[in-house]
Amino acid sequence: MTETPKKPKKPSRQQVYTLLVQIGRKAGDGLPKGATGAALMCFASGVDEAEAVRETVALLKQADTAPLDVTGYGTLAEREAEGHEIDDDERELMQRALDENSVIVAQMTPFFDKA
Repeated sequence: MTETPKKPKKPSRQQVYTLLVQIGRKAGDGLPKGATGAALMCFASGVDEAEAVRETVALLKQADTAPLDVTGYGTLAEREAEGHEIDDDERELMQRALDENSVIVAQMTPFFDKA
């Protein structure tokens, strides 16, 4: 019995995109009492930004949140080209999202009415 030679692994076309997702309130969403919603800074892997957005929205819906709007800020290279300052912690989270082919919620900022 002969073994078939292993094909060399193709380089991944996955990239990591920085996304800002606004979420509304939903029962069981885990947001603080009195919050009207939140902004989530996410790092999501995908072959393009559209896929990263779709995967992020699907994941957030599974987590009982109500995604309302997504703003894309591009890949690491695109952000660097625009002059964004990206610290080491952020770079590590981006690499983790790429390595795990996942969505990382890096920061959550709840919104409150000023009333």
